[in-house]
Amino acid sequence: MSKIKKILIVVSFLVLVFSLVNLTGTFLRDYDERKKMEELDISRKGESDKGGGGAFPSLLSDKPNEPVMLPEFKELYERNPDIVGWLKIDGTRIEYPVMQNLQDAEYYLNHDFDKRENKSGLPFLDEHSRTNGTDISLIHGHHMKSGWMFKDLMKYKKESYYKEHSTFQFSTLYEKQDYEIIAVILSQVYRKSDDVFKYYQIENVSTPDEFDSYVQNIQKLALYDTGVTAQFGDTLMILSTCEYSTPNGRLAVIARKLK
Repeated sequence: MSKIKKILIVVSFLVLVFSLVNLTGTFLRDYDERKKMEELDISRKGESDKGGGGAFPSLLSDKPNEPVMLPEFKELYERNPDIVGWLKIDGTRIEYPVMQNLQDAEYYLNHDFDKRENKSGLPFLDEHSRTNGTDISLIHGHHMKSGWMFKDLMKYKKESYYKEHSTFQFSTLYEKQDYEIIAVILSQVYRKSDDVFKYYQIENVSTPDEFDSYVQNIQKLALYDTGVTAQFGDTLMILSTCEYSTPNGRLAVIARKLK
């Protein structure tokens, strides 16, 4: 056997070993992520199924007439008060707690529920959003190659998929909510100087005219017509993730709260 062939065999073997190590690492990370999410969900559902306790006063304030927290969030909130709700889209892997760290808006880009560093992070609420008191809430989530976090939002590029998954559930700490999707868009994160509609600049939407303009711009970018729209007074939720067909690309699913 020639020296060149021997070198090629050795290189091929090393490439194979490297690939297997990477695959094993990916599998173990995916397994670990799945177990973490299952454990959080079991904690949430376990509190809900105990019964008898009902909702309990908010730990955020001792003011009278405060809303009461749903029982399924009691244990999770005590474990990490950064939790603001729970997002679930039937038929996808999207079933996660939604977080918000008021001191560091992007903290959950790379931290898990127990505040350990983790590249998958968790879905988190934009710094200009609150689960009560804002007309538009924006939730960011990673597009992980493994399929975790918000990768399943890519399925909404197809109108046929939207038709079978036109609603999703988001529970705040105090209220269970259903949302109806009004549009799916492709966009980008633009430079500050770019004079273009930026769906993520929700802080600029407060008046009826600004809200109507926002919805009109969303509908212009929509990949297909859902037949659903929104008007001032509606509560909107945006699910946003990276989309790799263009530099700094984003895919966003925009929905309105059902009353």
